Parts: sequence; C-alpha cells; structure tokens
Amino acid sequence: MFTFEVDDEITLRLLTETDADELFQLIDYSRDHLREWLGWIDRTKTVHDSKQFIQTCTKIHEKRQGLTLGIYLHDKLAGVIGFNTIDWTNRIGVIGYWLGSNFQGEGIMTRAVTGLIDYGYHQLGLNRMEIRAAFENTKSRAIPERLGFMQEGQIRQGEWLYDHYVDLVVYGMLASEWDFERSLS
Repeated sequence: MFTFEVDDEITLRLLTETDADELFQLIDYSRDHLREWLGWIDRTKTVHDSKQFIQTCTKIHEKRQGLTLGIYLHDKLAGVIGFNTIDWTNRIGVIGYWLGSNFQGEGIMTRAVTGLIDYGYHQLGLNRMEIRAAFENTKSRAIPERLGFMQEGQIRQGEWLYDHYVDLVVYGMLASEWDFERSLS
C-alpha cells in the first residue's frame, strides 16, 4: 500500500475500503463546512457512498490516471488530497484537497500539499502542478499562494456548486520553480 510520510505528524496514504467509515464520519461531521466549496457533499449520504468513492479512486490509481490519498495526522484521518488527474503525456498533476473542519488552521494542508508536490516532482517525474480553487475560496487559494505558485488565470463559471456557478482561479508551478523555491528556504 502506498504511504508517504510528510513529517513526524502527517502521513499521506491510499484509502482502502476499511477507511470508508472513518471517511464518512469526517465528511458528515464537516458537512456544512465542506458543502460551501465541494459539489459532491450532498451525494455522500452513507458509508456506502464513501466506500464507492474509495473504490473509484482505487481504479483510477490502478490505471495511473490519478492518486487520491488520505491525510493522516497522528494516524487520524484529517482530510483528503491527491492528483485529481495525472496527464502523463505532458507530465502534469492537477492537485485537489479538502480538510475536516476540526483540523483547520493548523498548517496541516500546507504541509500535506508540500509533501504531495515533492512526491510528484521527485518520484513521479512530473513537470507541472496545477491547483484550481473557487475565486472566493480564500482559504483554499492561500495554499498555492503560500507555496509560491503563479496565478495563471481565471476560468469563468468553471464549476457548478448546487445552484450556481463559481469562477475558478488557476495556479501553476513548474518543477524547476519548485526546486528553486525550496533551495531558498
């Protein structure tokens, strides 16, 4: 099973069907918080829905089209992160992430994204990372901005959230830029 240790506290690992209950409980507990920016929340009504999500992620991983990982803080599931898609032809990873409401504000996501980026560039050989976040989702946008991503544009009405469209801000970073940023710290 794939596991990546980010630091002494955070581990990223593949979700398995045995994680379905813990995943559902985290989503259910954080439902109001997550619903603001994630369009799939209302379709996640039972543990079975979380199990089906994990099964789909497993198939995508087996086809090498993406990589979805649980974010574990001291072995407790705190959120989910991954490459929603991996374009192997162009060596591009598109990063997505969310964190449970009781894990906010502790720097967990910044550290998890940093670990995923390092893995993507140095282990997978990707050349480019993208992060897309709703224009008004300042917490999600703060992650790529904090990590030195370049804001490359905005996709008007790029995502449907329940009853309205939201614009998406596109951030990008190249492997050479990441290595340069890291060499300065």
